[in-house]
Amino acid sequence: MFRVLCLFGVLTFSSLSTAQADPKVPFEKYKLDNGLEVILHQDKSVPIVAVDVWYHVGAGDETPGKSGFAHLFEHMLFQGSEHVGEDKHFDTLRNAGATQVNGTTNLNRTNYYEVLPSHELETALWLESDRMGYLLPLLNQKSLDNQIEVVRNEKRQRVDNVPYGKSGMKMSELLYPVGHPYKYETIGRHEDLSSSSLEDVIGFYKKWYVPANATLAVAGDFEIPEAKKLVEKWFGTFPKTTAPKHVKPAVPKVQKQRVTVEDKFVELRRINYAWLTPPLYQPGDAEMDVLASALGAQGTGRLYKKLVLDEQLAQSVFVYQASAELASTFNIVVTIQKGADLKKIETIIHQEIETIRNQEVSQKEFDRALINFESRFVWSLEGLLARAEVLQGYNHFVGKPDAITWDLDRYRKTTRGKVQEFAKTHLDPNAKIEILTVPKSKIDKNSKAVKITQPKSTKGAKQ
Repeated sequence: MFRVLCLFGVLTFSSLSTAQADPKVPFEKYKLDNGLEVILHQDKSVPIVAVDVWYHVGAGDETPGKSGFAHLFEHMLFQGSEHVGEDKHFDTLRNAGATQVNGTTNLNRTNYYEVLPSHELETALWLESDRMGYLLPLLNQKSLDNQIEVVRNEKRQRVDNVPYGKSGMKMSELLYPVGHPYKYETIGRHEDLSSSSLEDVIGFYKKWYVPANATLAVAGDFEIPEAKKLVEKWFGTFPKTTAPKHVKPAVPKVQKQRVTVEDKFVELRRINYAWLTPPLYQPGDAEMDVLASALGAQGTGRLYKKLVLDEQLAQSVFVYQASAELASTFNIVVTIQKGADLKKIETIIHQEIETIRNQEVSQKEFDRALINFESRFVWSLEGLLARAEVLQGYNHFVGKPDAITWDLDRYRKTTRGKVQEFAKTHLDPNAKIEILTVPKSKIDKNSKAVKITQPKSTKGAKQ
């Protein structure tokens, strides 16, 4: 056996077979009587501890007319709870010496975390317990109105008023039909956010924020028996609950469509192709990752080499598989140099896609992709919170926290033939969405222009 000393801990490896040489993140998992899952990962290298709570609800669980609500609700949990007090969460953790405090929402889940000195573990557990069980007494219209405006402003900063932001939002709208929860991304629409009510918040909290729909991970410098006592003290008295059911719509069919978006924030044109592809961890997901590497890896990818290095037609090329629980997307994003021939660029893209659909990637491309995935994964385990997140992620999607080898084997055990097979199936030229983004007032007359404007304020919103 040998060990690699990381920034926040020690990962253990074996010098035997490939699978045995994979990093191991030791853990213990158990469940409280009320349904709350608990994952403990002990690492006494540094006197810090990470507390990471996942609620198994995300934007993918939203209903029509409520886009962005899961993210809005995440913000509400920092407003205050009965025993902590109004707007005291950050102050309490700051006084306890916390170095990382936040919450995030994506399509699949919502998490809340803090990293702080190990002797303050109980403080973190108390805070997470109080907002899990005692949010409603401090919930009021003022705090909701405040957070609606915070989230709407976040959308302006990240989507509405940044280069190419509106094009990304438009891509999701075109890929998914009305009623699909991925249609408006995690951030949602202004009009949906503005129409949120206290009744919506209460209903969401009672349905999704129950112990049986949550997993608590504690990682770092603690004694396991003592940690179990603290978890039982702060979470064990909650009543028994049942996890709500998740509705999973079928992956929609996409027919080829092309639009042009004018954007006053951009100087360079950008062409973006997207296809719907297999969901996260499903057959084909790993193979699409390999395809993305073969086409877009910086310096070596086929499209990167031709468009950026050889022909110098593009400023940048990004190819990636954006994996998610209900459906993934395979994306080719090319930012075009000023004066470059768009038709020539698209011809090159189409030729490379057809080649990769009809011929296996080379052994060198295949090996390079695998090495890249493995190395990035190992380095990602360096941080203590990152390890807690890895355990949480596998537990959420796969049902077991120790799925590292299983995950890496998705790449190691596939073949170049399978990669080609999935390319042939999913990169259908008649099943993609194309968006051309151009500087405002420079619309390509051969494309349908889509002018996206800021939605008008609706009831409950302030400008």
